Amino acid sequence: MAKAKNRVIAGDYENQPVSSFLGTVLIEKGWGKEKTSISKNTVENYELITDEHRKSAKSGIARGLVGGALLGPVGMLAGGVSAKSKGIYVVAISFKDGKRSLIEVDDKIYKAIVTSCF
Repeated sequence: MAKAKNRVIAGDYENQPVSSFLGTVLIEKGWGKEKTSISKNTVENYELITDEHRKSAKSGIARGLVGGALLGPVGMLAGGVSAKSKGIYVVAISFKDGKRSLIEVDDKIYKAIVTSCF
């Protein structure tokens, strides 16, 4: 299963990792270097370019086995279908200082960006 890169994929800060800690989203520029915050104080605007949702294979197998053990074949099918979805989001960000970045992030970081830029 594909996993989000959690990094800048184009533009300013290209190939730099993107992380979230306690609701703060940062573009890391390397050890001991300044980090760029992604928040309403630094972002002029952002736009969701793509979002891709995939079912987690591990989650589907585990849920299918539990469902099968409890309810037989019908439970196995229901458990497999109820697998958790994981999202990969590509977001274009325009910073107030004129820089622009295209980032690829997972659910956790995307939700933190939306919350901190609201």
